[in-house]
Amino acid sequence: MEENGLIFRCFASGSSGNCYYLGTRRRGVLIDAGISARQIQKCLREMGLDFQNIMGVLVTHDHADHIRAVGTLGERVHLPIYATELIHEGIDRNYGVREKLRTSRRYFEKGEPWELFGMQINTFDIEHDSTDCLGYAIDYQGQRFVMITDCGSVNDEMEAYIRTANHLVIEANHDEHMLLNGPYPTYLKERILSPRGHQSNDVCGQLLVKNWHEGLRNIWLCHLSLENNDPQVAYDTVAAYLLNAGIEPGRDVFLKALERTTPGEVYSLNDKVIGTENKD
Repeated sequence: MEENGLIFRCFASGSSGNCYYLGTRRRGVLIDAGISARQIQKCLREMGLDFQNIMGVLVTHDHADHIRAVGTLGERVHLPIYATELIHEGIDRNYGVREKLRTSRRYFEKGEPWELFGMQINTFDIEHDSTDCLGYAIDYQGQRFVMITDCGSVNDEMEAYIRTANHLVIEANHDEHMLLNGPYPTYLKERILSPRGHQSNDVCGQLLVKNWHEGLRNIWLCHLSLENNDPQVAYDTVAAYLLNAGIEPGRDVFLKALERTTPGEVYSLNDKVIGTENKD
């Protein structure tokens, strides 16, 4: 592929840790850093990249599974850590971040677009029980990549960005039947099901059908629960909603449940539905 073409890779996705790469073959950004810096560097090197190719870390919120390595990346590797003031305050209070951010802090206002090395970064509000929580819509060379994770309830901004996304990473955290009949204590089940908890497979499928448009080429399901979901269950549930609406995964859109703890494939993003010929 061309060096300037957009690529995406999931390094990890789930309550054990979340981290994603978006960029080109020469430089890009990390979205969240909830796994170790060593794991992140290993994933980058497999792609022919290293930390010097990273322009910064975009943080969605201040829970440990999304920020575990930001202190190391910010203060030892010297990567800029981009977040709202509220998220930075949450990072300061989080005991999971051993190295506190000092020189690497970068602030932005939620809802105000800004640019980073040719990428336009748009952010929007997500309901979650963190200090603050963001969705990202990143525009590059006429393509829009949207990240929606850890969302307890749907809002108008989320739906509007789905309707303009070409490439979408969206939460399908749990199967509600598995959660209700699973091993979690009642308080944790209630937290997950609350308006500031996590999005189920069914809600994800309904949301996609409601906001479907022909420009949406690729969908990755993220943040799957280990105890209350399964990649095949998540895929089948969301695919059933799409099929019932006349949208066929593999023909009209690429659909994939992301790996929780192992790095995924490198995807080349273009105007076509991703197929075997487009994977690296």
